[in-house]
Parts: sequence; structure tokens; C-alpha cells
Amino acid sequence: MYNNTFGNIFRLTSFGESHGKAIGGVIDGFPAGITIDEDFIQQELNRRRPGQSSITTSRKEADAVEFLSGIYEGVSTGCPIGFVVWNTNQHSSDYDNMKDIYRPSHADYTYTQKYGLRDHRGGGRSSARETIARVVGGALAKLALKQLGIHVTAFTSQVGIYRLDKDYTQYDLSNIEKNPVRCPDPELAKIMEEYIFNIKGEGDTVGGVISCVIKGCPVGLGQPVFGKLHAALGNAMLSINAVKGFEYGQGFGSMNLKGSQQNDIFYNDNGNIQTRTNRSGGIQGGISNGQDIYFKVAFKPVATILMEQPTVDIHGNDTVLKAKGRHDPCVLPRAVPIVEAMAAMTILDYYLLDKASHL
Repeated sequence: MYNNTFGNIFRLTSFGESHGKAIGGVIDGFPAGITIDEDFIQQELNRRRPGQSSITTSRKEADAVEFLSGIYEGVSTGCPIGFVVWNTNQHSSDYDNMKDIYRPSHADYTYTQKYGLRDHRGGGRSSARETIARVVGGALAKLALKQLGIHVTAFTSQVGIYRLDKDYTQYDLSNIEKNPVRCPDPELAKIMEEYIFNIKGEGDTVGGVISCVIKGCPVGLGQPVFGKLHAALGNAMLSINAVKGFEYGQGFGSMNLKGSQQNDIFYNDNGNIQTRTNRSGGIQGGISNGQDIYFKVAFKPVATILMEQPTVDIHGNDTVLKAKGRHDPCVLPRAVPIVEAMAAMTILDYYLLDKASHL
């Protein structure tokens, strides 16, 4: 297996499986001299960890990160940053009945065909638990971006049929962490929470959309051909488990508009060139233009449902699967920090690439 590394200059290599001893990673290319706030990094992991509310999986994990290298007296040294998060609460026996069965819409079949074997315990390497490493890498990237005045904020904007109906600028994004769904609209958040809870009670799952806003990004990140910034963000988001779609700016929502309605008009604001609108989502020609970068990420319903489903076993025989174990009825609340992490790592990587191209 290869392609376990993300990034160009800022690079994260992750390792570990859902029911193995640990999840961890090595970060290369992180700038020296950045103050490392380990409490902040742990807080980011806490936002992703299981068991945080009645609408997430009941698996209990501390998800405490342990740094092994690259940090001295609270400051990054420029050396590779190694870290590990130990798994402590696996219930591997919950997956015994799935050992020889292909779970619908999971990676079981493709993984087995490609590698000739698979770790059936929680999905092994294909489990979303691998995203622990991404959240650590993203938290470190956020600390570096903070010094540049760049901030990344994601939130749940749709669960099933329930969605925000206004532009992100019309909401108070400080409300995101005040409810378990991580939606900036408190009233809609209550509806979403109840809906997810009821879906969980049925043994079923539901998907939705996470929106993300990047503020303070400078002009000039990205290349105009194969290094487009929006393509890099799309690649990052589509690498997350259960993601089915990505759009930036107005995306598919602008397909009914004419060019005269869609274009972002430039104007001179006391010597600074600005645009009167931001339908482009902060990126034009694959290069950031200094406006807010915003995009949406679509997540499918979690594939593991706690009700009977027809399927086949590894020999091709018809059978019925009823999953056991502890699973999320909706991945969105715990995926918000993962989306932020992948966005932060992408922006920091492209910032470093831009600086390197001007040496």
C-alpha cells in the first residue's frame, strides 16, 4: 500500500488501523519557531473523538496525543514531528460476524480484491479513525496559519432535508461549538439533532453537507494549470471517508445564471483592488484572490446501519448482514474538525509552495 502521505512541502504521513495499537503520523516540512499549543491540539482532537454526545458513536476513547519529536520547549524545531494516539477501547468481537461478509457500500470488496486480505475489525486502515492523524496535522497547520492571520472555520450546513437557507455571512459562526451538531443556526441545530437522534433509534443513518470558510488567505496561492488551489482543496476533501462531493464558490448553484449575473466586478477601494461580490469563492484562475475562500463538502449516510441488509459472503453466497457495534448515525458533527484540518494543511502547504517559488 502506498499514498499514505499528503502534501508537497508540508507533508503528513499517517499510519495505523482502527483496531490496531495506535494511530499516528509524521509531519515533514513544518516551519521552525512556531509555538506549539498542545492544549489547543488536544482540543481539536476532542472535537473529533467518539462518544461526545448522544448523536455520535458510543465508543469511548481519550484520543490523547503524544508527541515524539520535532518540538523542544514548546516550539517547533523544523525537524520531523512524530506523534501517536493510542487506541484503548476496541471491541473487535463486535465485527466477528462481518469477517467473511462484504458490507454494503464499504471498502470490504475492493480492498480484498486489491490486496488479497483485509482487516475486518472496524475497517482497518480504511476506517475513519485514520483521520485522527489528519486532525493533529491540521491543528499544527492552524497554529502556523494563525501567525499569518489566516483562519479556517467549518460547520454543518445540512443534515438530510434540513439545511441553512442563507449565505454564511448571515450567521454568527461563534455558535458552531454551542451545539452537538455544529450548526451556526441554534434553532435549526435543535431540529437537526432531534432528526439524527431519531434516525439513530431506527438503526439507520443520514448524510449531509459541511461548509467551510477560510478568512485572511493572501492573494497568489495556487498555480493556474495543474496546481489550482481549488483542485488541491477538492483533492483534500475527497480523500476524507464518506465524502461524495465538493463545490467551491457558488458551484452548481450558479448554473442558472448568465455571465453578467455571475461575474465578480472589480473596483478600486482607496488603492486596493477589490470585488463587489465573491461568487468565485475566493479563487480565480486557480489562484487565491484575497477574498474569503468558501466551499461545501457532501457526506453520504454512514454505510454501517444496524438493520438487516442483503449481501454476499467472500465466496459469493447470498446472505444477510445485521451489523453490531458502535457506529455514528451521522458523520457530520465529528467531520467538521476533519474538514478544517484538511483545509488548513492545504493552505499552509500552498503558502509554503508560494514562498519557495519566490526564492
